[in-house]
Amino acid sequence: MNLPSHAPLAAQTRGEAVESIHYGSLVATGPDGSVIDAIGDAQAGFYPRSALKPLFAVGMLRAGLELTSEQLALASASHNGSERHQQVALSTLAAAGLDESALANSTDLPYGPAEREAWLQAGNGPTQLAQNCSGKHAALAALCVQRGWPVEGYLDASHPVNELLRTTVEELTGEPVGATSTDGCGTPVYTIGLPGMARAFGRLASTADGTAERRVADAMRSHPELVAGEGRDVTAVMRAVPGLVAKDGFEGIQVIGLADGTGLALKVSDGGDRARMPIAAAALTRLVQDHAVATALQPLLSVPALGGGHRVGELTAVVH
Repeated sequence: MNLPSHAPLAAQTRGEAVESIHYGSLVATGPDGSVIDAIGDAQAGFYPRSALKPLFAVGMLRAGLELTSEQLALASASHNGSERHQQVALSTLAAAGLDESALANSTDLPYGPAEREAWLQAGNGPTQLAQNCSGKHAALAALCVQRGWPVEGYLDASHPVNELLRTTVEELTGEPVGATSTDGCGTPVYTIGLPGMARAFGRLASTADGTAERRVADAMRSHPELVAGEGRDVTAVMRAVPGLVAKDGFEGIQVIGLADGTGLALKVSDGGDRARMPIAAAALTRLVQDHAVATALQPLLSVPALGGGHRVGELTAVVH
């Protein structure tokens, strides 16, 4: 087994001592797609997990799927499972003459803590619609109707959807995919290098009007609360920096594109989530070097370490 050569990216203190260290890898690409910064292992391939969703959405638009801005944002989302999120997913299905039974994703409770608590208090259990990928799956099912492909079995390896998703990822990242597996919701997931993901998101955020990339980026920027949800750091960072598009992925993945075409992709080696946004915010502050951006990102730079209910330390990036 070849292990990536990760580097320290974040540390948590408690009092005067360093309590924990998060290792990982980070790559930034310029508007021309070239690597302008790299920490850790820039060559290793990682599963981007849900960070692939905006790229999948580009492929679906290119294949002829018609979605509203809200539906497109949700197709790119790992949403909280709020009532609004579920209603937008249902509207995508209804526009194609489908209902929730067309979904082939896994079942789950809402992802957002507040949404999950309200859902359970209402006596509900896990459903496919509440699961955080239902917007993407609703769009995939609707695309099948649009193209005359069978809706049943749209996750099968032999289904045309799979070829569409893979070729779109390869084209946008500029890299051939490596290993192929199955994501938690059932769609395919591929190993891709961090430079490719950074490059794809830089392209997503900066491509000209009239392209599928621009439509996805504009939908995400117009509806950051649909891409994640209230209380989520991905929603917060898109609100903080004009023109930015961002998507997280399970197992410590964060990918960001800036309006000038700069891209950023990182992987936290242990798969933990808490260090993901402090690392990304610190890297963005260093990349952009703008006082207004630095001020907007300040709340995302650290996570408090509590002792007795009081702040006794913090988790911050060691990216300088």
